[in-house]
Amino acid sequence: MECTVSWTGATGARSGMGFIAETGSGHVLVMDGAPDTAKPENGGQNLAPRPMETVLAGTGGCTAYDVVLILKRGRHDVRGCSVKLSSERAAEDPKVFTKIHMHFTVTGKGVPANAVERAIKMSHDKYCSASIMLGKTAEITTSFEVLDV
Repeated sequence: MECTVSWTGATGARSGMGFIAETGSGHVLVMDGAPDTAKPENGGQNLAPRPMETVLAGTGGCTAYDVVLILKRGRHDVRGCSVKLSSERAAEDPKVFTKIHMHFTVTGKGVPANAVERAIKMSHDKYCSASIMLGKTAEITTSFEVLDV
């Protein structure tokens, strides 16, 4: 896997802290820092997600992918899956994630709760590289609901 991240603000009086990531799969992701009123030269312009927000979003995508795939392989009629992530970070540098909670909402026809619970557990214990990696610094908790449609 490869990725090239380039600073977008190398020119101009107010350079900012924007970055463009070009992934090995040919996609582009824009990131920016939060504005810093005390030191504008150190801050971003709030034009895109923060890098740590993209880490959290990527983790959500990784685990949701697993959950859907596991349920589909189990021949369950899953029609939707979302995961809402909330997190806490350390107060001091490095400001790693210390707590992450993931709430899954799975929709489908007759999808058993125990199958959803199992899929989430399998993702977090075996398949989701991102959540397993973040679990080294963060306490990760999960909850879920199943909506029959």
